[in-house]
Amino acid sequence: MTLYDACKPALFALPPETAHRATHRLLRTVQGTPVTELLRRRYVVEDDRLRTTAFGCAFPNPVGVAAGFDKNAEVPRALAALGFGHVEVGGVTAEAQPGNPRPRMFRLRADEALINRMGFNNQGADRVGERLASEPLPDVPVGINVGKSKSTPLSEAPADYRYTYERVADAGDYFVVNVSSPNTPGLRSLQNRDALESILGELVDAGAAPLLVKLSPDLPRPAIEEALAVVDDLDLDGVIATNTTTDRPDSLRSPQRAERGGLSGKPIEGTATDLIRFIAERTDAPIVGVGGIDDAYGAYEKIRAGASVVQLYTGLVYKGPSVARDVNAGLLDLLERDGFESIEAAVGVDRRA
Repeated sequence: MTLYDACKPALFALPPETAHRATHRLLRTVQGTPVTELLRRRYVVEDDRLRTTAFGCAFPNPVGVAAGFDKNAEVPRALAALGFGHVEVGGVTAEAQPGNPRPRMFRLRADEALINRMGFNNQGADRVGERLASEPLPDVPVGINVGKSKSTPLSEAPADYRYTYERVADAGDYFVVNVSSPNTPGLRSLQNRDALESILGELVDAGAAPLLVKLSPDLPRPAIEEALAVVDDLDLDGVIATNTTTDRPDSLRSPQRAERGGLSGKPIEGTATDLIRFIAERTDAPIVGVGGIDDAYGAYEKIRAGASVVQLYTGLVYKGPSVARDVNAGLLDLLERDGFESIEAAVGVDRRA
């Protein structure tokens, strides 16, 4: 039994958002102290076979933290010390906003899943930008996820996204346009071609690069193809697949399954992997694979389907601080089993020609 296994019952006795804040405060407390180096020695897996590059970034390993865990860019160095090969912070919005009323996060323990309707709660682009500019950053790529302020009309979304980007531009190694969260009214309508072209075009004009777009697993396949056409037309640097889903699979067993919001974790693992494969067959843009990963097999499936790197969040909640180490160590075993010399050699091998 690990220390996290021993602490998990007490942590899970707390409301999910309370537990998240407690974990966040602990990471913030140890960040930059000698404890960080102790964490690094325990959790970082260093092996050249894990190194990979995508959209101009060099990753020491392919396993990153998805947006939502570190909304205000407060603990990226601590997360890197837990063995993650990149950290995506945010979603950041132009305006500081409290998000939706609580409770707004729910554990589906029987399903190893979460439902959240957080609503882009964050301190706003000005404050997050100042923090990123004033505090040391980790030695792994830092992505910045950019969302739309709730009060901004959809017609003004391009300028809203640009404002946020310009406040954080100097600190990010890559930037993500989030038009797929289910928890901001009307946001997902921005995934239609015209709206997407306007937002992405505005950011391209502002010099945002590398620039990626995060897509919803709930989009019909023709709509995904339209979004990918925009990615190719604007020569964007990558796609993140996927965000959370509003669908509720029949397999869900937890009492909280009826809560509104985005579902993440094990129940969407297969859907996310299928979508990665679908996208990889239609674009050469690098893919960041997200959805249900909590072990090496899940990460490897997404890599073989076409993901250059992967991310997790819910897996960190259920598996604890060793999850990145365990996934990376397991990936090395799987590479050796299948005769691949590197992660890069395994990317997309299951993609249909």
